Amino acid sequence: MTVPSKYLIASIFAFLFCFSTIAQEKEKKRKKHSKEIVIDSIIEVKDPINPLSPAKAAFYSAILPGLGQAYNKKYWKIPLVYGAIGTGVYFYVRNNREYNRYRDAYKRRLAGFEDDEFYFSNGVRLTDPRVSTESLERGQKFFRKNKEIALLVTVGLYALNIIDANVDAHLLQYNVDENLSLAPHYKFNELDATSNLGLTLNFKF
Repeated sequence: MTVPSKYLIASIFAFLFCFSTIAQEKEKKRKKHSKEIVIDSIIEVKDPINPLSPAKAAFYSAILPGLGQAYNKKYWKIPLVYGAIGTGVYFYVRNNREYNRYRDAYKRRLAGFEDDEFYFSNGVRLTDPRVSTESLERGQKFFRKNKEIALLVTVGLYALNIIDANVDAHLLQYNVDENLSLAPHYKFNELDATSNLGLTLNFKF
């Protein structure tokens, strides 16, 4: 084999090696680009917005306190709802019972009887009652005021339970997409030693 033939064969091998290397690089780039395209083309599918969801949650809480919170899957709020409303009911019942005691005794006194419960202590009749007639009148006003306040608080907590369920249902459908965000920013200028504070609005298509 002559010298030129050796150079020719070596040149052919070098050309094939370079061509193979270039082809491999192109294939790697093609795979990389196709992979990136697949990743970028993923579309996040979100649950459709139900405009009736807040109304349903409020309606359920109006029928039965805590039911709207269960509809919103906020189960941890149910004990809070019943604890708050139960406390209001407890104070209403307690003050109403005391008011009835003082009212009944006061009526008996006005009718001229001296046999109400405040004339007795451990089953023994007292010469003077434990609670005077004037104190019975003041006690009625005190307990009546307290039971009215307890009733208003209970009704307010019941309404708050409905509002909470409605607002929660709205917030569950609120758009918190990272493509749309408003955030504060702080920038320090090293040239004149000043700082800038503002808001940045990001909107990505």
